[in-house]
Amino acid sequence: MSYDKTILIVGAYDTKSDELIYLAERILSQGAKVLTMDISVLGDPKGEVDYSKQDVASAAGVTMEQVIATGDENSAMQLMAQGAVALTKKLFAKNTFDGMISMGGTMGTDLALDVARALPLGVPKYVISTIAFSSLIPPERLAADIQMILWAGGLYGLNSICKSSLSQAAGAVTGAVRAVEPPQKERPLIGMTSFGRSCLKYMVTLKPALEDRGYEIAVFHATGMGGRAFESMAAERGFVAVMDFAPQELGN
Repeated sequence: MSYDKTILIVGAYDTKSDELIYLAERILSQGAKVLTMDISVLGDPKGEVDYSKQDVASAAGVTMEQVIATGDENSAMQLMAQGAVALTKKLFAKNTFDGMISMGGTMGTDLALDVARALPLGVPKYVISTIAFSSLIPPERLAADIQMILWAGGLYGLNSICKSSLSQAAGAVTGAVRAVEPPQKERPLIGMTSFGRSCLKYMVTLKPALEDRGYEIAVFHATGMGGRAFESMAAERGFVAVMDFAPQELGN
């Protein structure tokens, strides 16, 4: 079996150690390697991790003693989120991993969403969450291409239901990193937004005209997440030009 891809697993190895270890085992069984990052605050992991909570805190410019000294769980997790984002960006810049997966409850999910948003569009990013698809996660917190998986029955400890969810999640992220097809960029890419007939009347004329001039056109449906993907690619300098015909997302 070829272990040519690596998955970054992010989670609290003090309270979710059994679940995270099971997830890693399922990923390994499907032929990918794993890197583990511990974002715990008070407790210690049951086993070895590749990047400790001390590493995460250090990436945020603080020590674990300073994190704990905040005396507030929310403030502590915000610092750990900063560190996890910084460390994840650093590791990805060095081509250390090919995709990420994280799991957690309310606060673990909040941190996982920050980590997912730190990765470029197109990098597989999965979050297994007990609050997936709920009103506790506002749309603006989501990376444009994030994949959320409901962690059914997994709030406290392993059981047959959550094992099934974790196994499927392992298969999803492993399959995703193998199926990634990086954009070839054979032609200069122009990004457009569209929403309904008012925008289409411009697009249907411009798109073929620009293609005749040697450009590739990517049209984004400006319904919220589509616009977010458009903005992500623009921020990453993925376009040579943009044509935003549907700024209605600014008001809605």
